[in-house]
Amino acid sequence: MKKSTQIRSLYLILGDQLTTNSSFFKDYDSTKDVIWMAEVKEEATHVWTHKARIVMFLSAMRHFKEELESKGMRFSYTEMTSKSASNSLKLELSKFLKSTKCLSVKVRKPGEHRVEVLLTKAVSENGLTLEILEDDHFLSTIEEFTLHAKDRKQLRMEYFYREMRKKHKILCKDDKPEGGEWNYDSENRKSFSKEGPDLLPSPISFLPDKITKQVIKLVNEIYPDHPGDLDYFDWPVTSSQAEDTLKDFLDNRLNQFGDYQDAMWTNQPWLYHSRLAAAMNLHLIHPLKVITQAEDFYKSGKAPLASVEGFIRQILGWREYVRGIYWLYMPQYLERNTLNANHDLPAFFWTANTDLNCLNQAIGQTLKHGYAHHIQRLMITGLFCLLYGVKPTQVHEWYLAVYVDAVEWVELPNSLGMSQYADGGVMASKPYIASGKYIDRMGNYCKKCKYDPAKSVGEDACPFTTMYWDFLMRHKKLLSSNPRMGMQVRNLNRLSDEAKENIQSQANAFRLSLKMI
Repeated sequence: MKKSTQIRSLYLILGDQLTTNSSFFKDYDSTKDVIWMAEVKEEATHVWTHKARIVMFLSAMRHFKEELESKGMRFSYTEMTSKSASNSLKLELSKFLKSTKCLSVKVRKPGEHRVEVLLTKAVSENGLTLEILEDDHFLSTIEEFTLHAKDRKQLRMEYFYREMRKKHKILCKDDKPEGGEWNYDSENRKSFSKEGPDLLPSPISFLPDKITKQVIKLVNEIYPDHPGDLDYFDWPVTSSQAEDTLKDFLDNRLNQFGDYQDAMWTNQPWLYHSRLAAAMNLHLIHPLKVITQAEDFYKSGKAPLASVEGFIRQILGWREYVRGIYWLYMPQYLERNTLNANHDLPAFFWTANTDLNCLNQAIGQTLKHGYAHHIQRLMITGLFCLLYGVKPTQVHEWYLAVYVDAVEWVELPNSLGMSQYADGGVMASKPYIASGKYIDRMGNYCKKCKYDPAKSVGEDACPFTTMYWDFLMRHKKLLSSNPRMGMQVRNLNRLSDEAKENIQSQANAFRLSLKMI
């Protein structure tokens, strides 16, 4: 960008806002205004970020820069280099504002409270006020969610989801749900037979182009000690690749997504999932396009209603709901710890070196691909942390660090609230706890594991099962008042005092063994 004496409006674009197809630009004039973007090291180090997540953001940003150039838009773009000094968004923006006269600075609502604070401060320190505009990449506004939440004793996604279905006329006829039900979740919990999934079509992948190869080289130079593997990086980093990813999912996996969205299988990281979350979260593809094209597959008879509704619920329901929760309760939400969990995250979460096969599989594929599907996150890694009693902030920071689709607005409520119940029931109506039997039922991980999911004590007892009963004992008072936990508490009460003592002793010994590694 050639420096001009005065800029009318400086448009800030963050790494998860990579689209110009937005009302944010309705007043943009390339003769008067400038778009500002910067790659900064701090965004990969405030949590110990997976190399694939860093590459995903930087490659997508550099491809977006090419798109801006092709449209003749005026912009300032700061690239990270291996020799550049450590920097931050605040420092880079302050440096620009000091060197160029701007009349106003605009940004779409950031995806992280921390980023909003530092941008606001940078602009304020330079005598301006940051104008924060609603991000129309989302299908509801923060104001709408605040109104939805007002005067409600409990927030539950299902009621918000129904409002969203009606508002956007998705799978609805005259405000009534297609098929007569709003939710087909009960049909979306199947596991595979002993033979496992049918022959799965490999999901579409994208070999790194010149830009992505340059970024991979850069990341390996700057962040050699960060977790993760870049040999398998094949994520969509442009809008056209995101469109191709959507088409591939609709054509090849949506039909069976509903049945098996909760299922797990050894060495099968993708199964029937879409691989679209990262592209949506970086604004490479609009969620409404994803939703309406999936709906069209139902209307044309190409996919069953339960599959389509289950997929749409993840986007129109959960995705919008967690964003509302995030902005309704931040920044205090980050400090919640209802269960007083105080253990450190075990070291094997960064290496996958554990003899629990389910954790080895879920963490191993995470380190390899920067990906695990929602049940692997909730009911493998998340469940372990919940039963073990890991500090919620450490759980949050791990999830934010290791997944290519992680942006704090979506990651924090899902990990701290849904997974860890640290918010005391804001996100979920109960702690999502289970023994090793659940893991055994939903996949084949236990078949190749040294531990028996049916046992809670003994050398071959499954630590998940041991810690499940231990969790019920430690939190019995809290759980007894939860109507959805009644059966599990009653089952606990049937155990003898001796059995309880043995379980607690084994749970304590297991925790001690991990701390000594």
